[in-house]
Amino acid sequence: MVFRKLPGVSAPGMGLRLSQKFVFLLFLSGLVTLCFGALFFLPDSVRLKRIFLSKNESPAVTARSEGEARDPPRKAAGEPLKVEAGGKLRVSRRPSVTHDARTLERSVGTQERTQVDAVDGARDAATRDGKEGGKGATYEMFKKCLLKPALGVDRGKPSDPQTVQRRDKVREMMKFAWDNYKHYAWGKNELRPLTRNGHIGTMFGGLRGATIVDSLDTLYIMGLTEDYQEAKEWVHNNLDLNSNGEASLFEVNIRYVGGLLSAYYLTGDEVFKQKVLELGEKLLPAFSTPTGIPRGVINLGSGTSWSWGWASAGSSILAEFGTLHLEFVHLSELSGNPIYTEKVTNIRKLLDKIEKPHGLYPNFLSPVSGNWVQHHVSLGGLGDSFYEYLIKSYLMSDKTDEEAKRMYYSALEAIEANMVQKSPGGLTYVAEWRGGVLDHKMGHLACFSGGMVGIGADHGAPEKRQHYLDLAAEITHTCHESYSRSATKLGPEAFRFDGGAEATATRLSDRYYILRPEVIESYMYMWRLTHDPKYRQWGWEAVEALEKHCRVDSGYSGIRDVYASTVSHDNMQQSFFLSETLKYLYLLFSDDDLLPLDDWVFNTEAHPLPIVHKSCLQEHGAPRDTQQTHPE
Repeated sequence: MVFRKLPGVSAPGMGLRLSQKFVFLLFLSGLVTLCFGALFFLPDSVRLKRIFLSKNESPAVTARSEGEARDPPRKAAGEPLKVEAGGKLRVSRRPSVTHDARTLERSVGTQERTQVDAVDGARDAATRDGKEGGKGATYEMFKKCLLKPALGVDRGKPSDPQTVQRRDKVREMMKFAWDNYKHYAWGKNELRPLTRNGHIGTMFGGLRGATIVDSLDTLYIMGLTEDYQEAKEWVHNNLDLNSNGEASLFEVNIRYVGGLLSAYYLTGDEVFKQKVLELGEKLLPAFSTPTGIPRGVINLGSGTSWSWGWASAGSSILAEFGTLHLEFVHLSELSGNPIYTEKVTNIRKLLDKIEKPHGLYPNFLSPVSGNWVQHHVSLGGLGDSFYEYLIKSYLMSDKTDEEAKRMYYSALEAIEANMVQKSPGGLTYVAEWRGGVLDHKMGHLACFSGGMVGIGADHGAPEKRQHYLDLAAEITHTCHESYSRSATKLGPEAFRFDGGAEATATRLSDRYYILRPEVIESYMYMWRLTHDPKYRQWGWEAVEALEKHCRVDSGYSGIRDVYASTVSHDNMQQSFFLSETLKYLYLLFSDDDLLPLDDWVFNTEAHPLPIVHKSCLQEHGAPRDTQQTHPE
């Protein structure tokens, strides 16, 4: 390097000054580094840390106090939830977002996340309250309080030979589905029967073995003892709950929490209780919102939660946050920790208090403001199981939860007044309500409502009992028509009642069938309530259609068009096919003493949970403070 000489300064003198400058700059940079680093230890340095630290190193900050949140991975705002290894809530189109909704989204912070200190606080509270609450109820306590044996006198074996033969066929279907899953997809979430490999999907946030957990109670009920033992061993040795990834709170709750709870209550195997209490604790951070309404997606590892990208204005979904009550009450019962019941009771009270258009519950609610985001009401996807859990919460409480009862019958009256319709051909259906305008469509998911209205018939006003039974029968008949009017005798995803159509799909996008259980579910309940033989006959027709069109060499697959004479398979054996569809068929062809409805309620994934006979449990040593008193 060439230096320009300064007048009156020798070269050696100039070099000394450069050395001094270098030392000075070195000292100064060290001082700046030291001071800058010290900022990380100051209490107000949180935002500065967030700039430089990765997401996983993000410090403890509450979303409410900071007014902003870190941004974990999520679905793009315009990406629909796909029809894949999901559950009852899959939607094919993203709901429209209005200008007002976008404004609301910006004002409250798009996709506001719960933060690490809220996560730690929720988990610390769960641990602390669990210790203070003492031991919870046990399998032995619940067993002593059942009115009848869970499996009946002879596992519900019917007396007439034809029904025995049909029940045995359903058991063979379960064995076939299970064996192929075990052979080709063991430990994965679901089986792809055409390609003979496993499917993991994105709904469970890194959890594995969805088919195993979903099938535990079905295997046990059907007496497939060796297969049940293999499934139990997998849960004990391989079900890893320390996973990272975006998990649906709803799907994890109904499949994993519900499946583990029912397996414990049926068998008393402690591994299920241990696993379900560990998993339940991991779900609590989703409730750390300004309103206590949980967000739909949670990272089970970090506890961070956020709303679905396609959900309007960062909203939570009625069928998701409204379908937690049964499982969370039982988490409190088993843990002795009231926090789970408190979380779902808070949801109930907010929904009871909020103003409802025409008495109806829209599908989207802001977890930040606690207000409705859109006025779209559906008894199918996005809304369905919220209503189911109201009447079932009342029944599971040993008919003491008067709040749930009142809200259920009030909602049912509003649905009848605004959404129940009669087609020109005499079919009763439940339309969708969009701000006062009816969409004359009924989804396969809404076909559960025949059974729901039926099981609630005895508990409303006495003068309306027969009316509700008739309504339940009419809805179930309509759903059967959606099956009988197709070429395959299986029902489409959605069917319409306009443009001259009745109980048929008019759009190509609605013609698929993914082994769904809701129609068969209503057959089972209506058989139990009426013993009308047509329900068993309709169930057998479904068995024949499943065998003809959905059974392939290595399992069962959904089909893309129920109206096509030559079917195209979707290459997916859904876990709920084993948990729900086959279980409901088996119960349909069994005597009523197999899982009697006086002792059991089924969650929305068909996992049986025992009725909480509270006074009996307390007599046998259960704690008294795991549930809040429900107001009249």
